[in-house]
Amino acid sequence: MDLTGRDFLTLKDYTPAEIEFLIDLAAELKDKKKRGIVEQPLIGKNVALIFEKTSTRTRCSFEVAAHDLGMGTTYLDPKGSQIGKKESIADTARVLAGMYDGIEYRGFGQEIVEDLAKYSKVPVWNGLTNEYHPTQMLADMLTVREKLGKLKGVKFVYMGDARYNMGNSLMIACSKLGLHFTACTSKEYFPAAELVAQCEQWAKESGGSVTLSEDVNTATKDADVIYTDVWVSMGEPDEVWEERIKALSPYQVNSAVMKNASENAIFMHCLPAFHDLKTTIGAQIHEKFGLDEMEVTDEVFESEQSVVFDEAENRMHTIKAVMAATLGAYK
Repeated sequence: MDLTGRDFLTLKDYTPAEIEFLIDLAAELKDKKKRGIVEQPLIGKNVALIFEKTSTRTRCSFEVAAHDLGMGTTYLDPKGSQIGKKESIADTARVLAGMYDGIEYRGFGQEIVEDLAKYSKVPVWNGLTNEYHPTQMLADMLTVREKLGKLKGVKFVYMGDARYNMGNSLMIACSKLGLHFTACTSKEYFPAAELVAQCEQWAKESGGSVTLSEDVNTATKDADVIYTDVWVSMGEPDEVWEERIKALSPYQVNSAVMKNASENAIFMHCLPAFHDLKTTIGAQIHEKFGLDEMEVTDEVFESEQSVVFDEAENRMHTIKAVMAATLGAYK
């Protein structure tokens, strides 16, 4: 499987076999790291990390993974570059491609990372856009496989706002890899019909399925995975909190949801999560709306069924696999 020179912008661009190759490679690299085996096949190379949206897991994952592979990194925060301000995306791509061997972008519209890739002569990796979050998907699928022993046939339920990067990307990943995906939310928060139709076709080919449901009890019955995300994403205005809380509160992941799922069900979340009052935003929401927890209860988040920190660690291993494969270190 030769992915040398490929961009990694959305899993729509990758075949099931290519996705499985990256998951397998991540598992191999994780095992080597756990056993203390040091390999630096990309020593001497350098990557640029553009973060128009800040992040803990994505930044740390790219930096540690690059270091493990022998590469240097340059981190460009929202104030650290002229991208889209004094310099166009096309010019930025060509400048960075002349100095670096790969470019990561985490920010806003998918069109930005697509333009970077269009004008760059080196691989471009999507660390998150409004529409897609492909590196998170590899971490999620690796975690599911580690915890449940398989991917095909797994009943996977996503609860919350399914219109954007997480809902879109989980539906794509599950449909391509043969999982049974359900978006459980209010109908106005369902994914776009066009993407649903495409995923239904992929699911038909893989043996999976795609379901949209507003009924929590039916959707989560005997589920293997219960997944959720914050109700308001980074960069969205504060005014939407009231609307989201009202619409999505029925889809909070709580003990009743987990009891309705299968006995061995796992809980997943891409983080950060608002499950207590120990964050500034959590405290503000409590003060304004009287909520102690939002998309997931603290009871579920801290339970034995929660695998969120294994999932977070797997971001690094899967991002390492993406960089290593697209830069030609492993085939």
